[in-house]
Amino acid sequence: MDKADPAQKLYNKMRLWEFPDQYVVEPTDGSSSSFLAISRLDGSMSVIDDIPQCSSLRVPKIQTIYGVVGMLKLLAGSYLFVITERECVGSYLGHPIFKIMSMKVFCDHSVKNSPEEQQKKMESEFSRLLNVAERTQGLYFSYDVNITLSAQRLHDLGDESKLLPLWRQADPRFLWNSYMLEVLIDNKLDPYLLPVMQGSFHSFQAAIGKDILDVALIARRCTRRTGTRMWRRGADADGFVANFVETEQIIQLKGYTASFIQVRGSIPLLWDQIVDLTYKPKFEIVRPEEAPRVVERHFLDLRKKYGNVLAVDLVNKHGGEGRLCEKFGHAMEPIASDDVRYLHFDFHRICGHVHFERLSILYDQIEDFLIKSRYLLLNEKGEKVEGQVGVVRTNCIDCLDRTNVTQSMIARKMLEFQLRRLGVFDAEETISTHPNFDDSFKILWANHGDDISIQYSGTPALKGDFVRCGQRTIQGILKDGWNALMRYYLNNFCDGTKQDAIDLLQGHYIVSVSRSMTPTTQKGGIEAIASFPLAFSLIMTGLFFATMSLRRVRHDWWNLLFSFMWASMSLVIAAFVRANGRIFCNRPRLHQPRP
Repeated sequence: MDKADPAQKLYNKMRLWEFPDQYVVEPTDGSSSSFLAISRLDGSMSVIDDIPQCSSLRVPKIQTIYGVVGMLKLLAGSYLFVITERECVGSYLGHPIFKIMSMKVFCDHSVKNSPEEQQKKMESEFSRLLNVAERTQGLYFSYDVNITLSAQRLHDLGDESKLLPLWRQADPRFLWNSYMLEVLIDNKLDPYLLPVMQGSFHSFQAAIGKDILDVALIARRCTRRTGTRMWRRGADADGFVANFVETEQIIQLKGYTASFIQVRGSIPLLWDQIVDLTYKPKFEIVRPEEAPRVVERHFLDLRKKYGNVLAVDLVNKHGGEGRLCEKFGHAMEPIASDDVRYLHFDFHRICGHVHFERLSILYDQIEDFLIKSRYLLLNEKGEKVEGQVGVVRTNCIDCLDRTNVTQSMIARKMLEFQLRRLGVFDAEETISTHPNFDDSFKILWANHGDDISIQYSGTPALKGDFVRCGQRTIQGILKDGWNALMRYYLNNFCDGTKQDAIDLLQGHYIVSVSRSMTPTTQKGGIEAIASFPLAFSLIMTGLFFATMSLRRVRHDWWNLLFSFMWASMSLVIAAFVRANGRIFCNRPRLHQPRP
């Protein structure tokens, strides 16, 4: 194992010089006298000792940056991602954590041999995707500690591993910029290799009597099957699932540190839910004969990383969700053991839309597992008193709303366990007996759920009023209705492009110059002009004229005929849109798998 120089820190502030032929990154934190030069002709990198000469023909643009996220090398050019704004959002085990507030992409254009029209088309398409990439939500980093690792995994790192650069220590599952760092890794640029994680980070401080308690909640989103809500469902053939998130709740009190981990992830079967303009598209189970193998791979991976696993399935027992639930339950039977358990809890049937206090029924069924699985506890000297040896894996369909309510309940119970053990709470004391502490805890988990939901679905979490306020409210129900409509719109008409941008950044697809960025099949007939805005406009126009005609019926009965004609036209167009929904949807267009 190669050792790194422990004195070689990541550069935390730099100056970017933008010359006509190259970019130069100058560390300004006083830690280096050398500079990184990046050619704008071919994207090649080199370390130089001096800033190139400036002249009237060579006047550089200069701006401050706070990190190099990486480089995306495509045949259409090289794209450099840098952090232009950051915000310190708290600390992780005593080290500052920053959130990326603004990211910028600098590019060169190396497509010289392509026809001019094709080159312009490619540049336009890539610009569109990279504009989406620049607005990626929920990116965090630290210059001093590896936030892709839980407190327990950090503590268990060997002495040699602790000397490695942060990118070498990182958990590949949660390293968001892994693919974009490859070029910098090849050039051995360790001081510039900044690990970035996608997820969430929130914290608060509370006083309980004379004790000061620090609580932090961190979410780590897995990149193996990352994507948007309707375009990434279920598992792949290797058992990696969509919307897999590791959530760690950490408290620090009286010199002690306690950490508790939960995970969430899509049902680990091969299944899809392709958008077609219906509010709830049908669930399609793909290659059902492979279900046992995929489930086995998924839980084998969880066992290796977390120990014992309790899978809590919150989906409905009947309807489309019921088919997935039944298939999941059957696939779990061959691998069920003392180490891997499966528990179905029909959230909607038992709790409905308002009675979430009935989650106590679920807690009674999993309490023994939680007690046996324990949590990480470090004493004042940083020594491990005990470790977490099992994890609860929670899922619903989206792994957002029902899952977040359930995980917040489990986290609350575990925090109360920890505070009793540390002598802060007595046997009957709970978080709810401390109103200020209780409010801060609810807000912590509500913000956490919103962050994860925005990254996957585009909107804050539903049922967030219960997590935030402890009860369902009229305002929360109305907000849920609005967010549900926004999800429908985003999933059908925006997320295809967003999925392309995600796949491009993660290296899941390679786009070649020889391949047109437009769909390979030539559309004809109605498909050539079909678009949702056009169809919606025609429907609304028809309804408008139908209404106007009805208002004039008392003056002329012919208006009744015109009203019927306009209403019929609207219904026919609406029926066509419903029957041919996939034509109108914004679908991903990159289909060439990475070699």
